[in-house]
Amino acid sequence: MVLTDTHTHLYYETIPVKRAALVQRCIDNDISRLFLPNVDAASVPLVYDLLQAYPGLCYPMLGLHPCSVKADWEQELAAIKAAQGQHPIYAIGEIGIDLYWDKAFLTEQVKAFKQQINWAKSLDLPIVIHCRDAYDEVYEVLQQENDDKLRGIFHCFGGTVEQAQQVIDLGFHLGIGGVVTYKNSGLDKVVAEIDLNHIVLETDSPYLTPVPFRGKPNESSYLIYIAQKVADLHQTSVEEVARVTTENSRLIFGI
Repeated sequence: MVLTDTHTHLYYETIPVKRAALVQRCIDNDISRLFLPNVDAASVPLVYDLLQAYPGLCYPMLGLHPCSVKADWEQELAAIKAAQGQHPIYAIGEIGIDLYWDKAFLTEQVKAFKQQINWAKSLDLPIVIHCRDAYDEVYEVLQQENDDKLRGIFHCFGGTVEQAQQVIDLGFHLGIGGVVTYKNSGLDKVVAEIDLNHIVLETDSPYLTPVPFRGKPNESSYLIYIAQKVADLHQTSVEEVARVTTENSRLIFGI
């Protein structure tokens, strides 16, 4: 069985012994593919360091997180682009719009989002979308930019069945993480209605820890609990969920 965590910030753990333990727990739970999104220019070296420490396990993605979009976003993005040639990357992300913390830079977030979508298209890469309290704004951009090169993952999807279908119709897969295990999230009812062919699994560690560890720091090894919940919802085995979602990730990332 091969499980794929399509979205983890594992590089936030910089203590080698603790990081090695996190990785070993992944391997012990059949999680052998980890996709790493940076968030800003400063986090790129952390992603690359982890890649060099664990080649064949870690796969980098690069982008400017919407919460990192400030007045200097163009310089930040230029620095991230400059680092792109150091290693092969497998997606542009995580990118998008976040209006939960701050609405002051909405205009800049939209500009950065569109610019990075076009960057992804020029490189023939998927995008990984961050969307928080901004579904309408993100969907509007995706409609404007929609063509046969637009594809990727709608990270941490938490919308309705109707919104899920809108995203799928645009050529995206839904990133399903720990929220699906939360009793009152409602995401379980949505995921039960979505064909596994449209789903990938993720942890977003160290955030959004699944039950039974909710309230503690998340880690990629906990992906097994997300996979089990999705398997239960679809009345199938964890092995089948692992097979389909990992194959989906291969189609998206090309590896």
